[in-house]
Amino acid sequence: MARKFLYLVAGCLVIYIVIRLVLTAFADDLTRWAFVPDAPFSEKPALAESAYDKPEMWISRPGMKAEVDPARWLPPGVEQAAEPSPEAIFFVHPTSYIEKGSWNANLDDATSRERADLFVRGMASPFNAASAIWAPRYRQAAIGAFLTDQPEAERAIDLAYRDVLTAFDAFVKAVPADQPIVLAGHSQGAFLLRRILRDRVAGTLLQQRIVAAYLIGWPVSIPHDLPRTGLPPCETADQAGCIVSWLSVADPADTAMLTGAYARRRGLDGQAVGGSAFLCSNPLTGTRGGKADAAANLGTLVPDFATGTGTLVPQVVPAACEADDFLHIGPAPKLELDAYVLPGNNYHVYDMTLFWANLRTDFARRSAAWRTGSGQD
Repeated sequence: MARKFLYLVAGCLVIYIVIRLVLTAFADDLTRWAFVPDAPFSEKPALAESAYDKPEMWISRPGMKAEVDPARWLPPGVEQAAEPSPEAIFFVHPTSYIEKGSWNANLDDATSRERADLFVRGMASPFNAASAIWAPRYRQAAIGAFLTDQPEAERAIDLAYRDVLTAFDAFVKAVPADQPIVLAGHSQGAFLLRRILRDRVAGTLLQQRIVAAYLIGWPVSIPHDLPRTGLPPCETADQAGCIVSWLSVADPADTAMLTGAYARRRGLDGQAVGGSAFLCSNPLTGTRGGKADAAANLGTLVPDFATGTGTLVPQVVPAACEADDFLHIGPAPKLELDAYVLPGNNYHVYDMTLFWANLRTDFARRSAAWRTGSGQD
């Protein structure tokens, strides 16, 4: 009996190893099969210019009660500043629609709405020392749109962009003409904000009001994107009016899926970006490039997805911008994060929460620098 049991264990182990090898070898194909929509693209009418006058079109906006505004959440042990900083934050959440039944999420899709609220809670909250946070709902492209070069994918992304552009125009109209602005987004949100910078900010009076643009979780091509944004990369920790961006991986990292997604899209200049260098900001130092050990990490937000909360754990996760332009965090950190780590040791879901407390400090530092530079201090 014992021998049969050992044979069973050995057999299960072999099956497990084979499955892992198959998943590793065919990760890209399996991911595309699982997430790329198999339905025809359905064109949707443009939102009315007044669509974002409706409070329900915003996940977060001024006037919401703090207890129901996900962006106003703070982890235990962190207190809100007595005096808010003057910025208005425009935050665009990452992809929360992971179904393959449609190329774009409907605004009333309950599951994607709940996920979006959760993402805003974890990713917009580092900026909630600001006086106003605006986070729009939009008909986001399905996650599979970023995993294929089918023409439907580009149409889905363009539809999402039109919504975000309409929301941004409503945001600019609503905030005072002299109020400083922070743009922040993750993944699809960062991808779309790149275009906002090109189409609404570069070369305009708005450009002078930008404290910083946090374009995290999507590569910002140095030759093809940066020149069209109107903003330089943030070279130093106390620089304002610049762009911060990084993509997080643990070691050993397999970045083929990420670089493949990058290569499928075109830069802000309309040219292919595949193979071009992209920006890597170090969230632990606030500088472009470089490295810092875990002692510099003021707090990783370890989320509790079941309760929609989380706790800060300091000095666990290091960060180093390597030659491949990715932000490497060393071996997988010993934190409760495994459930949402993507193939290839891709910590994409945690790009912002890995460095939650440092990101909060980074925002405060650049806010102070902008006020000093503009003569508001």
